[in-house]
Amino acid sequence: MKIPAALFFAVTFLAAGIVRAAPEVGKPAPDFTLRDSAGQPRSLAEFKGRTVVLEWFNEGCPFVRKHYDSGSMQALQKQATDDGVAWLTIVSSAPGKQGYLTPEQAAAKKKELHSTALLLDPDGAVGHAYEARTTPDLFVIDGSGALVYKGAIDDQPTPDPASLTGARNYVAAALAAIKAGQPVSPSQTKSYGCSVKY
Repeated sequence: MKIPAALFFAVTFLAAGIVRAAPEVGKPAPDFTLRDSAGQPRSLAEFKGRTVVLEWFNEGCPFVRKHYDSGSMQALQKQATDDGVAWLTIVSSAPGKQGYLTPEQAAAKKKELHSTALLLDPDGAVGHAYEARTTPDLFVIDGSGALVYKGAIDDQPTPDPASLTGARNYVAAALAAIKAGQPVSPSQTKSYGCSVKY
Protein backbone atom coordinates (compact mmCIF):
# COMPACT_ATOMS: atom_id res chain seq x y z
CA MET A 1 0.00 0.00 0.00
CA LYS A 2 1.37 3.38 -0.97
CA ILE A 3 1.39 5.96 1.84
CA PRO A 4 0.23 9.47 0.81
CA ALA A 5 3.09 11.98 0.92
CA ALA A 6 1.32 14.27 3.41
CA LEU A 7 0.79 11.36 5.81
CA PHE A 8 4.39 10.21 5.33
CA PHE A 9 5.75 13.63 6.31
CA ALA A 10 3.33 13.92 9.23
CA VAL A 11 4.47 10.54 10.57
CA THR A 12 8.13 11.41 9.93
CA PHE A 13 7.82 14.71 11.80
CA LEU A 14 5.99 13.02 14.70
CA ALA A 15 8.67 10.34 14.91
CA ALA A 16 11.35 13.00 14.95
CA GLY A 17 9.50 15.04 17.56
CA ILE A 18 9.07 17.87 15.08
CA VAL A 19 5.42 18.87 15.22
CA ARG A 20 4.67 22.19 13.59
CA ALA A 21 1.40 23.84 12.74
CA ALA A 22 1.04 25.36 9.31
CA PRO A 23 2.01 29.04 9.34
CA GLU A 24 -1.04 31.27 9.56
CA VAL A 25 -1.38 34.81 8.30
CA GLY A 26 -1.43 37.16 11.28
CA LYS A 27 0.56 34.76 13.47
CA PRO A 28 4.34 34.69 14.13
CA ALA A 29 6.33 33.21 11.24
CA PRO A 30 8.27 30.03 12.15
CA ASP A 31 11.90 30.79 12.96
CA PHE A 32 14.65 28.84 11.23
CA THR A 33 18.37 28.74 10.55
CA LEU A 34 19.86 27.67 7.22
CA ARG A 35 23.29 27.88 5.58
CA ASP A 36 23.65 30.50 2.88
CA SER A 37 25.56 30.24 -0.39
CA ALA A 38 28.75 31.23 1.44
CA GLY A 39 28.26 28.49 4.02
CA GLN A 40 27.27 30.88 6.80
CA PRO A 41 24.30 30.20 9.11
CA ARG A 42 21.48 32.70 8.60
CA SER A 43 18.35 32.82 10.73
CA LEU A 44 15.02 34.56 10.41
CA ALA A 45 15.64 36.06 13.86
CA GLU A 46 18.65 37.86 12.40
CA PHE A 47 16.25 40.16 10.55
CA LYS A 48 14.00 41.01 13.49
CA GLY A 49 12.38 44.41 13.06
CA ARG A 50 12.64 44.29 9.25
CA THR A 51 10.20 43.20 6.59
CA VAL A 52 11.27 39.82 5.20
CA VAL A 53 10.34 38.05 1.96
CA LEU A 54 10.83 34.28 1.68
CA GLU A 55 10.96 33.04 -1.92
CA TRP A 56 11.08 29.35 -2.81
CA PHE A 57 13.34 28.84 -5.83
CA ASN A 58 14.11 26.12 -8.38
CA GLU A 59 16.16 27.31 -11.34
CA GLY A 60 14.88 24.45 -13.54
CA CYS A 61 11.21 25.32 -13.11
CA PRO A 62 9.67 27.14 -16.13
CA PHE A 63 7.47 29.24 -13.85
CA VAL A 64 10.57 30.45 -12.01
CA ARG A 65 12.38 30.95 -15.31
CA LYS A 66 9.56 33.25 -16.47
CA HIS A 67 10.31 35.66 -13.65
CA TYR A 68 14.10 35.36 -13.78
CA ASP A 69 14.77 35.24 -17.54
CA SER A 70 12.70 38.41 -17.91
CA GLY A 71 14.59 40.09 -15.05
CA SER A 72 11.35 40.90 -13.23
CA MET A 73 12.21 38.89 -10.11
CA GLN A 74 15.66 40.44 -9.80
CA ALA A 75 14.15 43.91 -10.30
CA LEU A 76 11.65 43.30 -7.50
CA GLN A 77 14.39 41.89 -5.27
CA LYS A 78 16.55 44.96 -5.87
CA GLN A 79 13.69 47.37 -5.27
CA ALA A 80 12.81 45.59 -2.04
CA THR A 81 16.35 45.28 -0.69
CA ASP A 82 17.13 48.90 -1.61
CA ASP A 83 14.11 49.74 0.56
CA GLY A 84 15.53 47.81 3.54
CA VAL A 85 13.62 44.56 3.04
CA ALA A 86 15.46 41.29 3.70
CA TRP A 87 14.77 38.96 0.74
CA LEU A 88 15.69 35.34 1.39
CA THR A 89 15.68 32.98 -1.60
CA ILE A 90 15.33 29.36 -0.43
CA VAL A 91 16.18 26.15 -2.30
CA SER A 92 14.43 23.13 -0.78
CA SER A 93 15.19 20.70 -3.62
CA ALA A 94 16.64 17.44 -2.31
CA PRO A 95 19.95 16.04 -3.58
CA GLY A 96 19.42 14.41 -6.97
CA LYS A 97 16.19 16.34 -7.62
CA GLN A 98 15.58 19.20 -10.06
CA GLY A 99 16.80 22.51 -8.68
CA TYR A 100 19.19 21.08 -6.10
CA LEU A 101 22.28 23.25 -5.68
CA THR A 102 25.59 22.30 -4.13
CA PRO A 103 27.18 25.05 -2.03
CA GLU A 104 29.52 25.80 -4.94
CA GLN A 105 26.62 26.07 -7.41
CA ALA A 106 24.71 28.22 -4.94
CA ALA A 107 27.64 30.63 -4.61
CA ALA A 108 27.71 31.07 -8.40
CA LYS A 109 23.91 31.40 -8.62
CA LYS A 110 23.79 34.05 -5.87
CA LYS A 111 25.73 36.40 -8.19
CA GLU A 112 22.74 36.41 -10.55
CA LEU A 113 20.26 37.42 -7.84
CA HIS A 114 19.53 40.63 -5.97
CA SER A 115 18.25 38.85 -2.87
CA THR A 116 19.81 39.32 0.56
CA ALA A 117 20.79 35.66 0.77
CA LEU A 118 20.39 32.36 -1.08
CA LEU A 119 19.65 29.69 1.53
CA LEU A 120 20.01 25.93 1.17
CA ASP A 121 17.37 23.62 2.66
CA PRO A 122 18.32 20.21 1.17
CA ASP A 123 16.42 18.18 3.77
CA GLY A 124 13.30 20.29 3.20
CA ALA A 125 12.79 21.05 6.90
CA VAL A 126 12.09 24.75 6.41
CA GLY A 127 10.04 24.15 3.28
CA HIS A 128 7.84 21.72 5.18
CA ALA A 129 7.60 24.08 8.18
CA TYR A 130 6.18 26.74 5.88
CA GLU A 131 4.26 24.22 3.78
CA ALA A 132 5.91 25.63 0.66
CA ARG A 133 4.30 23.77 -2.21
CA THR A 134 5.51 25.40 -5.40
CA THR A 135 8.34 27.30 -6.98
CA PRO A 136 7.90 30.15 -6.78
CA ASP A 137 6.04 30.29 -3.44
CA LEU A 138 6.23 33.59 -1.55
CA PHE A 139 5.83 34.58 2.10
CA VAL A 140 6.01 38.13 3.48
CA ILE A 141 6.77 38.76 7.15
CA ASP A 142 6.40 42.19 8.71
CA GLY A 143 8.73 43.88 11.20
CA SER A 144 6.85 42.38 14.16
CA GLY A 145 7.63 38.90 12.88
CA ALA A 146 4.06 38.18 11.78
CA LEU A 147 3.27 36.45 8.51
CA VAL A 148 1.22 38.95 6.50
CA TYR A 149 1.14 37.34 3.05
CA LYS A 150 1.55 33.87 1.59
CA GLY A 151 0.92 32.53 -1.87
CA ALA A 152 1.57 33.37 -5.50
CA ILE A 153 3.88 36.10 -6.69
CA ASP A 154 1.21 37.41 -9.09
CA ASP A 155 -2.18 36.69 -10.65
CA GLN A 156 -0.83 35.01 -13.80
CA PRO A 157 -0.43 31.23 -13.18
CA THR A 158 1.38 30.49 -16.43
CA PRO A 159 5.04 30.09 -17.49
CA ASP A 160 4.46 32.44 -20.45
CA PRO A 161 6.68 35.55 -20.09
CA ALA A 162 4.09 37.60 -21.99
CA SER A 163 1.81 37.23 -18.96
CA LEU A 164 4.04 39.61 -16.98
CA THR A 165 2.60 42.55 -18.90
CA GLY A 166 -0.29 43.84 -16.84
CA ALA A 167 0.11 41.22 -14.11
CA ARG A 168 -0.85 42.12 -10.55
CA ASN A 169 2.20 41.41 -8.41
CA TYR A 170 0.91 40.42 -4.97
CA VAL A 171 4.34 40.62 -3.31
CA ALA A 172 5.02 44.15 -4.58
CA ALA A 173 1.54 45.15 -3.37
CA ALA A 174 2.16 43.59 0.06
CA LEU A 175 5.47 45.42 0.45
CA ALA A 176 3.87 48.71 -0.58
CA ALA A 177 1.06 48.21 1.93
CA ILE A 178 3.49 47.47 4.77
CA LYS A 179 5.53 50.55 3.90
CA ALA A 180 2.37 52.68 3.93
CA GLY A 181 1.23 51.22 7.26
CA GLN A 182 -1.82 49.63 5.66
CA PRO A 183 -3.18 46.09 5.91
CA VAL A 184 -2.03 43.65 3.24
CA SER A 185 -4.83 42.64 0.88
CA PRO A 186 -5.09 39.98 -0.32
CA SER A 187 -3.15 38.34 2.49
CA GLN A 188 -3.33 34.87 0.99
CA THR A 189 -3.55 33.50 -2.55
CA LYS A 190 -3.07 30.09 -4.14
CA SER A 191 0.55 29.64 -5.17
CA TYR A 192 1.36 28.29 -8.62
CA GLY A 193 4.35 26.76 -10.34
CA CYS A 194 6.33 23.52 -10.14
CA SER A 195 6.03 21.33 -7.05
CA VAL A 196 8.87 21.79 -4.58
CA LYS A 197 11.21 18.86 -5.20
CA TYR A 198 11.52 17.49 -1.66
